[in-house]
Order: sequence, then C-alpha cells, then structure tokens
Amino acid sequence: MSSPSFSGQNPMPSVPSNVLAEFGDYAGAQALVDRLSDGGFPVEHVRIVGEGVRIVEQVTGRLTKGRAALLGAGSGAWFGLLIGIVLGFFVIGPAWIGALLLGLVIGAIWGAIFGFFAHWATRGRRDFSSVRGLEAERYAVLVAVEHFAEAQRVVGGPAKSV
Repeated sequence: MSSPSFSGQNPMPSVPSNVLAEFGDYAGAQALVDRLSDGGFPVEHVRIVGEGVRIVEQVTGRLTKGRAALLGAGSGAWFGLLIGIVLGFFVIGPAWIGALLLGLVIGAIWGAIFGFFAHWATRGRRDFSSVRGLEAERYAVLVAVEHFAEAQRVVGGPAKSV
C-alpha cells in the first residue's frame, strides 16, 4: 500500500477546484499527477485529496516480554551508538571504537530493561505489536478552475475515474 508523504511545507491555500479524476487508491492518483507533470502541466495547481479517511492499525505480531526486551535493546543500541559517536569526538586515537562499542552495549542493555518493564507494566492488556496509518476510501485529483481545461488537454480529455 503506497501512501502520501508530507514535506512539511504549507499546503496550497484552498482555491476553487474541479475534480479531474477519482481513484480507489493513492497510487492511481499519484500516477495521474505524474502524467500531468510529464506533460509539462504546472502541477503546483493540483491537489490530491483523500476522502473518507480512517485510521488503520495493522497487527504485526504477538508481543511477549522477551520480544519487547529485544525490540527495546535494538532501539537502545541505536541511541547508545549515537551517544558513543558524540563521545568519540572527544577521544584521541583508536579508543573511539571503544566509545562506540561501550555506548552501543550500554544502550542495548538499558533499552532491553526499559522494553521489558514497559511491557510488563501493561499486565497483558496489549500483547501485540502493530503499525498505524491513515487510509482513504478514495482519492480525488483536484485542479484549480483556471487550469482545469489545460489539465484535461494534457491527459487527453476527461481523466478516467476508477
């Protein structure tokens, strides 16, 4: 499932727009905008609007205390590695490798401890791991009114809705 990514830029202010096409998935809407872009259309006048948005949580597996500790160890190791790199800037010679390894090991140990106890504290109320995301029922490609005719010309007439 492909989903939109956001750049953090302010979105285009709401302007009067016409629906060029509607799609059941984001990939179809994205392909149409790509086609407009390839045709030289000024795509800054286009919006993809998800309609009927809902939160979808995909369960990825069972979460035991051991798995929680393992996941905590992994994230703690990354954090410890980052700390080791920062401390490595202040170490002269080959001892910087020791700073990296020490940070990695200590981070993994503390991460495992925190992961285990965080899961233990839930007392079995959430014994699964999951990933959450937003999903829309359909995606509409909107084009500003003053550019709508040009967009239809670029895609070869009214775009097909799916």
